Amino acid sequence: MITNSDAGTADQENLELALAVLRESASVEVAGTRNPGELDGVLHRAGSRRIVVAGGDGSLHAVVAALHKRHELAGKTLALLPLGTGNDFARGTDIPLDVEDAARLVLTGESRPVDLIVDETGEIVVNNVHVGASAQASRRGHRWKTRLGSVGIGKVNLGKLGYPIGTLLSATMPPSHRLRVEIDGTVVNDLDRPLLMVSVGNGTSVGGGTELTPEADTEDGVLDVMISRAVSPTAKVGYILQLRKGEHHERDDVLYLRGREVSVTGEEFWVSADGEIYGPERSRTWRLERAAYEMVLPPTGG
Repeated sequence: MITNSDAGTADQENLELALAVLRESASVEVAGTRNPGELDGVLHRAGSRRIVVAGGDGSLHAVVAALHKRHELAGKTLALLPLGTGNDFARGTDIPLDVEDAARLVLTGESRPVDLIVDETGEIVVNNVHVGASAQASRRGHRWKTRLGSVGIGKVNLGKLGYPIGTLLSATMPPSHRLRVEIDGTVVNDLDRPLLMVSVGNGTSVGGGTELTPEADTEDGVLDVMISRAVSPTAKVGYILQLRKGEHHERDDVLYLRGREVSVTGEEFWVSADGEIYGPERSRTWRLERAAYEMVLPPTGG
C-alpha cells in the first residue's frame, strides 16, 4: 500500500480503518512516500504484489506515471483507496468513496483492464485532460482547494469546493480561444470558430464531481471529447448552469465526440491534466492506450 507521508490526521484515521479491513484477509506492507525518488524505490520493491494506492487522483496519477516510465505498467494490478479531495477516478469507476467499503473492494473486486491517455511527450493522463476556461477554473480553484482542504465539517472535506469556486471566478471573464481540434485526423473545429474549452475524458468528472465528459468509460477503448463553443455572455451562463447538472453536452453549441487521438493547436492555452496545471502551450496531442493496466473494480453487474 502506497501512502502520502505528508497526509493529515483525518487521512491517517481513514487509513487505519482501511488497514483493519485488509489485514483480516491479507498481509499488507505500508510504504509512505514524499517524492518521485521514494516512490520509484517502493515500486522497485513491490515486485508482483498488488499495489494499493491510498490517496486521490494525484496519487494514482503519480503511481501510474512512475510505472509507465519504468515500462512496468502493462500487467500490473492496481487498487485504489480514495483518500483525496475530489476522487474523480473513483467516482467514474464506481469505486466506493467510503474507505472501509473501498478496502473490501480491494479484496473482493474484479481485476479488469482500463485505458490510459498518453501525450506526445510520453506524459500520461489517468482521468481527464482539459484546456481553455476549465483549465483556468482549475488554476484559480487550486488556491481555494489548498485553503479549504484543511477545513471540514464532520467528514466532509471542503477542499472539493475549489473547482466550483474557480469556475465561478472564471465565469466573470472566461477566455475564449481560437483553436484547431482534430480527432483521428479529422478537423472538428478550426481557428475561425472560437472555443470556450475542450475536454478529453477517459473518466467522467473533474473537481470532485463536475462531469465534463459524462459518458466516458475507462474500459470502452475510446476517448470522449467535449468541445464547448459557448462564447457569448448569455451562452456562457447557460453552459455553466447546465454543466453543474451534467446536461451541457446536450447543448447546440457543444460538440460531444469520440475517438482515439485528439490534437489541439492554435493560440496559447493552459492545460489541466488530472488536476496538474501546465502551460502555456501552442500544441498538444493525446492518444488512447487501450487496456494499459489492470484495476480492481466493482464486479460487472453490481
